[in-house]
Amino acid sequence: MERAFRRLRLPYVRGAPGRHGHGGGRESRMWSQVRSPQLGCSGVWPEAGSFSDDGMGPAPARWRGICQDQQASDDAQVRCNRKLIGARFFDKGYLATVGQDQVNPASTRDTDGHGTHTLSTAAGRFVPGASIFGYGNGTAKGGAPRAHAAAYKVCWRPVNGSECFDADIVAAFDAAIHDGVHVLSVSLGGSPAEYFRDGVAIGSFHAARHGVTVVCSAGNSGPAAGTVSNTAPWLLTVGASTVDREFPAYLVLDNNKRIKGQSLSPTRLPGSKYYQLISSEEAKGVNATATQAKLCIEGSLDKAKVKGKIVVCIRGKNARVEKGEAVRRAGGVGLVLANDEASGNEVIADAHVLPATHITYTDGVALLAYLNSTRSASGYITVPYTALDTKPAPFMAAFSSQGPNTVTPQILKPDITAPGVSILAAFTGLAGPTGLPFDERRVLFNAESGTSMSCPHVAGVAGLLKALHPDWSPAAIKSAIMTTARVQDNMRKPMSNSSFLRATPFGYGAGHVQPNRAADPGLVYDADATDYLGFLCALGYNSSAIAAFTAGDGDGHTHYSCPARAPRPEDLNYPSVAVPHLSPTGAAHTVTRRVRNVGAGAAAYDARVHEPRGVEVDVRPRRLEFAAAGEEKQFTVTFRAREGSFWPGEYVFGRLVWSDGAGGHRVRSPLVVRVVDSKKKKKPLSIA
Repeated sequence: MERAFRRLRLPYVRGAPGRHGHGGGRESRMWSQVRSPQLGCSGVWPEAGSFSDDGMGPAPARWRGICQDQQASDDAQVRCNRKLIGARFFDKGYLATVGQDQVNPASTRDTDGHGTHTLSTAAGRFVPGASIFGYGNGTAKGGAPRAHAAAYKVCWRPVNGSECFDADIVAAFDAAIHDGVHVLSVSLGGSPAEYFRDGVAIGSFHAARHGVTVVCSAGNSGPAAGTVSNTAPWLLTVGASTVDREFPAYLVLDNNKRIKGQSLSPTRLPGSKYYQLISSEEAKGVNATATQAKLCIEGSLDKAKVKGKIVVCIRGKNARVEKGEAVRRAGGVGLVLANDEASGNEVIADAHVLPATHITYTDGVALLAYLNSTRSASGYITVPYTALDTKPAPFMAAFSSQGPNTVTPQILKPDITAPGVSILAAFTGLAGPTGLPFDERRVLFNAESGTSMSCPHVAGVAGLLKALHPDWSPAAIKSAIMTTARVQDNMRKPMSNSSFLRATPFGYGAGHVQPNRAADPGLVYDADATDYLGFLCALGYNSSAIAAFTAGDGDGHTHYSCPARAPRPEDLNYPSVAVPHLSPTGAAHTVTRRVRNVGAGAAAYDARVHEPRGVEVDVRPRRLEFAAAGEEKQFTVTFRAREGSFWPGEYVFGRLVWSDGAGGHRVRSPLVVRVVDSKKKKKPLSIA
């Protein structure tokens, strides 16, 4: 792997500084430097209760990792134990680009909080009495609480935001493989890129070849189509959805109307009285633009207009909590944060620095209309509380990046969705809960939102599956998670997006993860390095490009040559099926898949198809009979467009389900089809 990334002339900057969906709510819609556990990016806070080793056994015999800062100075020292068995940092690529004086001293210690939060989400121990400012009180635990954990830090914060370089990322993958990890949770990504130019894709390919399951974040650039990152098929890519817990805080108006929002603000309005309401645009300062005031950019508000009032700001661009700080510095007493249209009904509970509530786009429009209709509106903001069993849940977060896969549209991405909104987990002692410079508060646990938070949920599930089925490959683990997912919410209705419109596989992939069902999937779609190399050949990769994925491992693939007749990308044995170029003439397009019986013994499965609108689907054979566990069967799926029942260029969705009846297994695969007619004028990309 050393030779591979040197030949690619790395380091290469991934994305732009900043992050979206952090507890501080930085609102850049770019998929930026979101940090991770295990490939830990911002490091680890070892003193967190989630990493206590009480009752833990020793590190596994196969473990070859180190605790790099064991002998460091007191400030930087990271002591490992029987729970946190490894901690390393990688900064050579970063230092070679920005200068040797930018990280002093280099350490695995987490100054940001993101690595600690995500690592504890994946594998944190049971910690009773966990909460943030008393909200969400309960016992915290990670997805695999008895697993050993290690952190690999690859992201650095020079002045503003974070920078992560491919040279450091690939080096960390290399180290993790050598150290003997089973699962890597990588909440890290950049803009979609060709795989041979993508350090995460290259590093994770090597990991998959060594039996390591790699789970990645889909990105926080939603809800726009085609924004999903980490699109390589050997990765398990995770979108973000809500949970059935909220932190309601109401805006109560002087006309007795109550508008529900969410907040984690620990402060309350003084006195039991109403406060005058003002829109931030109306409170514009002399030297500010209307847009700056609307977004509550620091310094854009007139102190004389804001003093003593509750200010209504619009979501977008700057951090959500930063807007509240702008209001507070201008003399305001409270914040109502109203969604922009793109954010829809997705509201996030943030640890605001003043009394605040975050409301939906629809409610925000109505509120601003009310303010414009009266000469003097007033209201107050109630103290937040913890609400459980909320409905509907889950639904997709607006920030969660969407398909289609712009690198290889024959591979559906994201693969799965998991909880990623207001997730409570351990935090660093060196940053406030918002992660913003002005926040001097310190918390043991923090609530954060982003696909960074959903990624470690699935990584924890992957760790449990590896413990239950140590012989399963990364592809088999991914298949089990995907084919057992659900696509209904807790009201037994189809999952929705943040605007409460029906969501699609471009948002949730195969659906919302169901850990218990993944333990017994019935059938799995498996794949190995040879399958993935054939896939790269199908993309037209030449020998020098493929060498980036094969160099240095010594497993027989180092000098891989593509077969004379390369397979098609859509024939990769993937748990979902995407056909992005179906002919409108009714011509057949057939893909091939194979499944392995991982049940207890002999079994028979029958196919049931929910056809995409306007597309005929034929599965052959319709019945698969397995004589024993471990047996594999192959089948084909043929698609034909029905004349006059589609719009060229439109994506439509369906589902293939293999069922063994009384056996209780339902093996579900999304079907994604686009009919393309080059002779007709195409409608812009749409999703049905």
